[in-house]
Amino acid sequence: MPARRITRDAGRSAIAAARAGSVERETLATAVRFALQEIALGAPGRSVEIRIPPFGAVQAIEGPGHTRGTPPNVIETDADTFLALVVGAETWDAAVARGAIRASGTRASLVELVPLATLRE
Repeated sequence: MPARRITRDAGRSAIAAARAGSVERETLATAVRFALQEIALGAPGRSVEIRIPPFGAVQAIEGPGHTRGTPPNVIETDADTFLALVVGAETWDAAVARGAIRASGTRASLVELVPLATLRE
């Protein structure tokens, strides 16, 4: 299991600030990286790569992993959409329907993981 790098207090604070409105790039980056960290901790594995450019990417979810080249299961979206998903302000299906998520591969879904339970505690 990966080590926690961003504390829950710092991560939650960054997410709240980012969702409240315009924030500095560093705060937005912290919010995205914290959410990616929480997904990796909650769903360890290497079968899906979740990309939130330019802030970060993580491999998560149990299943067949990959070691080279483009992974077979990739999810990519922007920071605002990602944060809306993790706090429950938008559903996975709604974000996919409006074209805000690019998902390829049979396992490329976060529907079971968002919103993040750790943000509800």
